[in-house]
Amino acid sequence: MRTLKRQIGSFQKVGECLYRYSSNGVYYARIKSGGKEIRRSLETTDRELAKRELARFKDEQRQIDRTQGKLTLAELCDRFLKTIQHQKPKTIERKTLIVRRIKRDWPTGAQTQVGKIRPSDVDLWLARYQFGPASRNLHVATAKDLFAMATRDNAICRSPVDHLRSIKLDKPIRKTPTFEEFKMIVASIRSQQFNADAEESADFVEFIGLAGLGQAEAAALHYSDIDWERQTITTFRHKTKSGFAMPLYPQLRELLCRRRALANAHPDAHVFRIGNAKKAIAHACQRLNLPRYSHRSFRRMFVTRAIERGVDVKVIAEWQGHKDGGKLILDTYSHVNRAHSHRMAQLMTDGFPAENVIPLSARA
Repeated sequence: MRTLKRQIGSFQKVGECLYRYSSNGVYYARIKSGGKEIRRSLETTDRELAKRELARFKDEQRQIDRTQGKLTLAELCDRFLKTIQHQKPKTIERKTLIVRRIKRDWPTGAQTQVGKIRPSDVDLWLARYQFGPASRNLHVATAKDLFAMATRDNAICRSPVDHLRSIKLDKPIRKTPTFEEFKMIVASIRSQQFNADAEESADFVEFIGLAGLGQAEAAALHYSDIDWERQTITTFRHKTKSGFAMPLYPQLRELLCRRRALANAHPDAHVFRIGNAKKAIAHACQRLNLPRYSHRSFRRMFVTRAIERGVDVKVIAEWQGHKDGGKLILDTYSHVNRAHSHRMAQLMTDGFPAENVIPLSARA
């Protein structure tokens, strides 16, 4: 009977610190650094490429600070948290939560030496949680920042998180009411005779839709913020912690004049006595059989309406307190006013422009 012998591959030295595995032809590096022998697959069967990878590997190992060889994951996490205290409170809170999860739930324990952490350890850590794409991206981003610090400090030569990429998020479906729907909602809220806050809620919603401001800006508005002589309103955006001035639009004057006359309030008093009208909006949408709009929906309606009326995007961006020259609005509202885009496309002919188009060279 014929016996089949299984051939076992062996390492063959083909150069200084360079070895080739006979069974598959893959090259390996074998070097000594810090008194320790280190082996690594160079992941190639091409000798010239293997030599270049070996040189790169040696260079990486020379850069590692061997005095930090015993740096643990827990120590790295504590060091990282000290470096983020200058960031925004919500950012600090989010990153602190994620770093605590790393220390608590790491597969090999928080006392694992950073240099011994493998990419598969990161994968196992992420697999412990059942979160959506947005939350996963935040966890990956924080882990990348954490190990990037270790790389900068030469505690490791390569981050174990480098193989991970952010998941592309689906664009949310944002419902925007028409101006007619907006007026119906305001009227429906105002018509609730047995609601003590009906008039206040209606004015609050009407202001947001006509001013194009957010809920927080409307709630924080004081009468002293309105400059009747210069026809401007100064407001403060909580998200960016910055103030900006916007015009007192003609469609806003009647509402604000009426409130000022009825209130006879001190200049430092708030224009509105409520901070949100969420329930009033929800009930009005339900009564009118409309989609569930929110405060933000009316702000989007304002921007959409301004674009449809031909207001320059850069001007709208200034009204909204943006400092990007209109980039965000262009990216977010590119779907608006397709009819205008089609009309403009008709001007791109191979002949002379239409009679109603004034060439730039003819303008003063």
